Amino acid sequence: MRKIILLITCMFGVSVFSQIKVLKNESLVEIGKDNSVGLYKKEDKFTINYQDLNTSNLNTIRSFSFQNMDGDVSGLYKLIMDGFTTTPDENIILELPNDIIELHYEKNYGQPTVQFIQYINKNRKYVGKSQFLNKKQVEKVFGRVNGKYAMYEKPATINHINGTKAGSSQASTAAPSSNGNSKNKKSKK
Repeated sequence: MRKIILLITCMFGVSVFSQIKVLKNESLVEIGKDNSVGLYKKEDKFTINYQDLNTSNLNTIRSFSFQNMDGDVSGLYKLIMDGFTTTPDENIILELPNDIIELHYEKNYGQPTVQFIQYINKNRKYVGKSQFLNKKQVEKVFGRVNGKYAMYEKPATINHINGTKAGSSQASTAAPSSNGNSKNKKSKK
């Protein structure tokens, strides 16, 4: 009897004082990368990471994120590529939920290039600048070289439920969840 009480006490003590929780591991998918600039996808959120050249510490990595609503990733890619053919007179200013991004075009060695200028938290005091990217580098970052640009519209899940392919976001989320629920109900009976 003493052993049972001691065992229960020990098990209760461990469960009460546990501070570590296991969190869901969400996959981060790399769309494309060139040198210190990369585009990543996590669910329907896209993030551009870059090495900040505006700081004295060259190990500073900054990022800005946005949702792919109404094809925003494709729109950003098209906007950048259009700037290579017709160089704008001034910086193109984009407002994101948390930051302001400027696309700064400049010719380097006779070749048009673009640079991301980030006003962190929409504050003009905190500025991050990426390296200059030429047209080929932008294509690489946006996954046009490796074919990963097809992931713009697809969910970032690697394992598909019930072996179905994710064609559109509505079909991939609606059908597997209802099938999964009915199978769970049948297996519980």
